Amino acid sequence: MKNKRRDFLKMSGLVAGSLAGMNIMGCNNQVGKKVSSGSLELPKQNHNQKFNMAGYAAPKLEKVRIANIGIGSRGSGALNRLIHIEGVEIKALCDIVPERVTKSLEKFGDVDYTPDTYSGNENDWKKICERDDIDLIYITTPWKLHTPMAVYAMEHGKHAVVEVPAAITVDECWQLVETSENTRKHCMMLENCCYDFFELLTLNMARQGFFGDIVHGEGAYIHEFTFNPENKTKTWRLEENIERNGNLYPTHGFGPICQIMDINYGDRMDYMVSVSSNDFIMKEEYKKAAASDEFWEPFAKGAAKNHRGNMNTSTIRTIKGRTMMVQHDITSPNAYSRIHRVSGTKAAALKYPLPPKITVGHDWMSPAEYEKLEKKYTPEITKRIGEMAKQVGGHGGMDFIMDWRLIDCLRNGLPLDMNVYDAAAWSVIGPLSEWSIAHRSSAVDVPDFTGGSWKTNKPQMDISLTRGGNTKMV
Repeated sequence: MKNKRRDFLKMSGLVAGSLAGMNIMGCNNQVGKKVSSGSLELPKQNHNQKFNMAGYAAPKLEKVRIANIGIGSRGSGALNRLIHIEGVEIKALCDIVPERVTKSLEKFGDVDYTPDTYSGNENDWKKICERDDIDLIYITTPWKLHTPMAVYAMEHGKHAVVEVPAAITVDECWQLVETSENTRKHCMMLENCCYDFFELLTLNMARQGFFGDIVHGEGAYIHEFTFNPENKTKTWRLEENIERNGNLYPTHGFGPICQIMDINYGDRMDYMVSVSSNDFIMKEEYKKAAASDEFWEPFAKGAAKNHRGNMNTSTIRTIKGRTMMVQHDITSPNAYSRIHRVSGTKAAALKYPLPPKITVGHDWMSPAEYEKLEKKYTPEITKRIGEMAKQVGGHGGMDFIMDWRLIDCLRNGLPLDMNVYDAAAWSVIGPLSEWSIAHRSSAVDVPDFTGGSWKTNKPQMDISLTRGGNTKMV
């Protein structure tokens, strides 16, 4: 990997002086490496954009030939949706677990093709990327593989879409940006929550001026967690929470707020501060599990020293002086929430706790008033695809809308609704929160992945379907 321009991080001994205001524009190159508590010497990083991927439209593809890497719960769900979209042909399936691939073949009984299968070898995915009969690599693997796979796919002439988060270090964020610019291949993070119904509604309301000037936005991933010591699958997710302390999964609540606040399209994040609680839960859970099953002993030992704090709160200020807040907690007994708060000079909205609410003053609107507004501001994409999406499913339909619009853009030769700059900017909250927490919640600068083009970039997410929108459901 080329690090001449990005020799970001030099770990040193304890150095006197304040960390406040330091430009933290990079990260170590070792994926998942634990953050050191030592001081950091981090030179300011400038990005010379080689090609602006915002607004870029790749040549249209009448048929989108897809390879799916990772056929776990998310990957299997993606197959269920993709086979219902016109112009899609699944060329290959890949997973390290052979049984998953074999089981997935059952989904293709009603289509006129059968994908090739790859399994059992941890490097099989590279063979898929090297094929010349595939247009798009659809990546639903553990986090540490997201960037390496997306980069390899783009370097071999494929568009890449990748589950959230797209990257887990700042350096990986830059790898995605630079590779996408160099190859002119799309790299989109599969942030399904940007296509949820209330999020689409409030995005349209914001664009129509209903909220006035947007002042503040909030998002979260607060999810009830029940530790089951009998479940020994997906331990990579557990390991992430022991190795790293920060806002590790920010994009579900954060992405829709970034869309509403035009981040990368007229505004950008300036700096952020992150603070985490201690872990009050998981140390004891792993300790109990290890007492009766030695499988959990490494987790118990790791959690005793390094387990991520239960609640993280990260706050961001934008160049235009607006504020954002994103929270993360998957280990406390809380009701599910992504918050989705939009606060403007004329009105505000809040999704959680349900039902969604809108106000123009002291009280939330009545159900009848809300319904009237919903009818007025529901965007065209929801009107045209919403009911179909609910039938196919995927988190109530938002997953299908996301996949449908991805394929629709590729088939019509249109810019994708979300590009590599969004993937990097939303994912970078994770590693930057780690740095802030490791240094007593010091402020950290957020990199400008657009190289300054945020000043003139136009919003890409075409919820009005001014172009395209003609892809059918099979």
